Amino acid sequence: MASEPVASESAAGGKAPLPAGLDLLWGRREAGKRGPRPGLSADAIVDAAIRLADAEGLEGVSMARVAAELGFTPMSLYRYVASKEELLQLMWNGSASGAEGLVLEGDGWRAKLRNWAIVQRDMLDRHPWLTQMPMAAPPMAPNSMVFVELGLGAMDGTALADADKLRAIGVISSYTLSEARMANDERRAAQEQGAPSWTYDALLRELADEATYPRLHKIAWTPPDSGDGGGAGGPAGPPSEREEFLFGIDRILDGVAAYMDRAGPTG
Repeated sequence: MASEPVASESAAGGKAPLPAGLDLLWGRREAGKRGPRPGLSADAIVDAAIRLADAEGLEGVSMARVAAELGFTPMSLYRYVASKEELLQLMWNGSASGAEGLVLEGDGWRAKLRNWAIVQRDMLDRHPWLTQMPMAAPPMAPNSMVFVELGLGAMDGTALADADKLRAIGVISSYTLSEARMANDERRAAQEQGAPSWTYDALLRELADEATYPRLHKIAWTPPDSGDGGGAGGPAGPPSEREEFLFGIDRILDGVAAYMDRAGPTG
């Protein structure tokens, strides 16, 4: 979670100042002149903001709403959090609370890395507002780095160079975030319309006529269990969103495995 305001190490230890938000998360922000408010803390602020975001989405989070949730004035929050943008960084870190205690299940690098992707996707589904977060740079908060370290550890003993392991982690994370964002956007659209939204396979069956789009038509009307490679839907119904997500993860892992084979013997 977020760190309490502490004295900066930059003056005593000569460390370079970190960007706003990261300095608080890593305990390298100089203590403010005003003392803390009794009953209030950075962790309490972040917890309240996450509760609001889980219930109402990211648009439901403001400094005023968080302050009201805690029974304080907005100005009280600024003793701990400098801005809403900084609060978002703290919320991202808070959403991954408990990462240090995760143990990846599975035998071998592939099973563990697949489990790593599933854990990440489950976190995004529990906190769908994460898919609305601006992503100008990779998350560098403590919990995020613990989670990346866990993914890298899944590939210990493989032939991949360390930099390539990090690239593999990046590809999996980008795919997972993209899939979670599309699923969340679909749910939000359905809620706003007050009715179930069109699924991709349903739209294919509605719009892809056989004469104009023969390949898409075949995919649309081929049952997934037909034995000829599957399809988007048909009488047997489409694969679930979860199944589609795992299909993509497995294909990415196929690529990582092929790259490992080209890299040489296991280190």
